[in-house]
Amino acid sequence: MRYLTDRKRAEGLGSAKSGTEHFWHMQVSAVGLAILVPVFILTFGRIVGAPYEDVVAYYGRPFPAIVAGLTLVVAMTHFKNGAQVMIEDYAHGFTRKALIISTVCLSYALIATGLYALIRLAL
Repeated sequence: MRYLTDRKRAEGLGSAKSGTEHFWHMQVSAVGLAILVPVFILTFGRIVGAPYEDVVAYYGRPFPAIVAGLTLVVAMTHFKNGAQVMIEDYAHGFTRKALIISTVCLSYALIATGLYALIRLAL
């Protein structure tokens, strides 16, 4: 016979103590994307279909380059956090760890690649 209280049975199964912080990161990035995406669409839409020289000159100016860079960084960070929550909810064991690591690596690789391309284009 086991004399365990409800608290003892539930110990170790509670919160990870980072849910509120994670929630706020997602909310702030969502609000940031709600502002950045329309601005990005407007700035990007003006240059779609233009010759290469015009695109280089356009992204050589600070405002379009900053908007594109911020949109890329905020969107990929939001993707990383959202995908991590989804993986934590539905995957278990080694698969969970492997998927989280690959998602984080993918998002940071996309950020680095996109910023590198934007810097090469702007300079």
